[in-house]
Amino acid sequence: MNIIGNIIWLLIGGIIASALWFLAGALLCITIIGIPFGLQCFKISVFVLWPFGKEIELGHFGAGGLIFNIIWLIVFGWEFAIAHLIIGALFCITIVGVPFGLQHFKFAKLGLIPFGAKIR
Repeated sequence: MNIIGNIIWLLIGGIIASALWFLAGALLCITIIGIPFGLQCFKISVFVLWPFGKEIELGHFGAGGLIFNIIWLIVFGWEFAIAHLIIGALFCITIVGVPFGLQHFKFAKLGLIPFGAKIR
């Protein structure tokens, strides 16, 4: 089921979402200060490409990760989370789109606090 979900996911926008996260990471990596944030965008980009069958484990960050998560949340995170929440809500309107909406809710969680998050 995970393989079928991932293939359908790619066809209905997974490639576009992954490309947008990758573009955000590339833009952030242009500056030296944005490199840690850009690397997190690259991590999320790979996760967005194949989300079915993977889970997010939050909360494995130290003091540096906490500081970066706070900066991320203030500057970037809330926009990413709101976008994924809106898209997830739109998918959940139909019964067929519920699994895809739930994936967007996972991305919203990861979009809020990516530092220290483990994808398994």
